[in-house]
This record gives sequence, C-alpha cells and structure tokens, in this order.
Amino acid sequence: MTPGSFPLTWLYVPGDRPEVVAKALVCGADVVVVDLEDAVAPDRKEYARAATADLLCEPPPVPVHVRVNAPDSPESTADLDALAALPGLSALRLPKITSPTQVVRTTERAAGVPLYALLESALAIEHAYPIATAHPALRGIALGEADLQADLGVRDDAGLDWPRSRVVLAARAAGLPPPAQSVHPDVRDLAGLAESCAHGRALGFLGRAAIHPRQLPVIEAAYLPTPEEIETAESVLKAAATHPGAQALPDGRFIDAAVVAAAHRTLTLARRT
Repeated sequence: MTPGSFPLTWLYVPGDRPEVVAKALVCGADVVVVDLEDAVAPDRKEYARAATADLLCEPPPVPVHVRVNAPDSPESTADLDALAALPGLSALRLPKITSPTQVVRTTERAAGVPLYALLESALAIEHAYPIATAHPALRGIALGEADLQADLGVRDDAGLDWPRSRVVLAARAAGLPPPAQSVHPDVRDLAGLAESCAHGRALGFLGRAAIHPRQLPVIEAAYLPTPEEIETAESVLKAAATHPGAQALPDGRFIDAAVVAAAHRTLTLARRT
C-alpha cells in the first residue's frame, strides 16, 4: 500500500494468540486488527490485553488497530488504560457503539488516539450520523453485521442492505472515508466472498474486514479498479486538463467536477499496485 492511499484489507486476529498475531503482521494485510472482544474468552481477557501491550511497545511493521471491549464495561476501561499510550497503536476500534457519548467518553481515556466506531444494533443505525460526527478523533464507522443481523431478526443477507446504505451515507455526510465491509464468515467460500465484495462496492463500501489471510487477495482484487476503469479515469483527467469545466466527451459521456474527483480516487487506488 502506497502512502496516502486507501486501506482495503483489515485482518482480525485474536489478541490471546500472539503467535497468530505475529503471522498476521507479515501476511499482506493493510491493517491488522487485534481483537480483545468477541474473539477472546472471558478468562483470557487479561492475558490478551497483556500480550497486546507487549506487541505495541514498539511500532509494528503494519498499522495495528485494537478492537477493545464494549464501552462502559470494566474490561474496556482496562483495555484503554493499558494500550492508549503505547507507540505501536495506530487506532482503537470501538464495538457496540450506540451513541455519540460513548465515543466522547473514550477520548477522555485515550486522548489523541484515532477511533473507529462499530455499529451493531438497530439503535446504532438510527444514530449513525450523530455517532459519525461525535468527535474529531473518530476516523471512521463500520458495521458489525453478525450482531446487527441477530438484533434485527433478518434471515436473508438482502435485509441488511438498507442499514449498509445508511452507514455509507452517514460516513459520507460526516466527511469520513467510505466504510469497509463487515467480515464474510465462511473462510472457504472465496467465490461467495468475491460476489459479496462486488455487491458491497456497488453500495459504496471501500475494502473489507477479513478473518483469514486467504481472504485478503480476493478482497483486494474486488476493490481495486479494473483496467477498463483505469483507462476511463485517465481519459476523464486528460479531458479535464485540456478543457476545464463540465463537458461532453466525443463518446457521449458527460463529465463535471464530481466525475473528475471520482477519477482521481480511481487512480489513487490503482497506484497501490
């Protein structure tokens, strides 16, 4: 990933398995997310926290985010106190956020640390925009789809499309980057992962969380521009440089400032390779 480009892959690893974390740091993910919440049993929380603190005493080879435990819980407080000041921490991911207040309270214990809010309930979706604008430390929002699906009682994946679009819209309205998709839980279903990524890209997501390294190339391939998209973006920028302002190209395509901005983003993504 080149400096200034968008991360596309976010690999979750359990915090109580430092040997797995070590492998994750060199497997090609843009961001490694050390999980202290759902992936760690209650009797392993303290060990996971200590192991993660050891890891973050020095900057790791790739950005490391930590998903701490749910806000307002004793475990969350202990996580923040142990990790917030460590030099290897790039950001904190906050699970089960339902209100802006929870984000603001986190900044009081983790001053200066970038935050990402995970929206995992109907109440969180209703509050998506206030959460997205809660504090300047918040750098992004995303869905936790397993919990959300259970909360809504949704049986079919299509039932999540409205909250997905709601989160994409809230992020954009708040001036945040496009959200990354939630994980695809079947690590062997790479064809299904690719299809789901294509759908997520169409909805406005950018990149995806993963739970196994084999998912990373599929996610990256799905979100990188195609050769045709790169060619189109280059032609748009060439035309805009020659004749600034809104115009119609010889092939009938109309371009304006919004189309030019999208072309710039396409080429920024393409330069990752």
